[in-house]
Amino acid sequence: MIKLKVKIFDYEDERDLEEDVNSFIEKLEGEVIDIKYQVSVGVFSEEQVFCFSAMIIYIEK
Repeated sequence: MIKLKVKIFDYEDERDLEEDVNSFIEKLEGEVIDIKYQVSVGVFSEEQVFCFSAMIIYIEK
């Protein structure tokens, strides 16, 4: 039976996101269907807050 699943990652630094997504894909026992990537920015007082996120859609074997 094929199980379609998602894994969501959320980081303040794009390098952390890249490292964890690559690590997840290397260890995955299945097939990646798609990866959705998003960047958002918020301003709090004089500080900018970045959010880098990705959702991996995959089939688990």
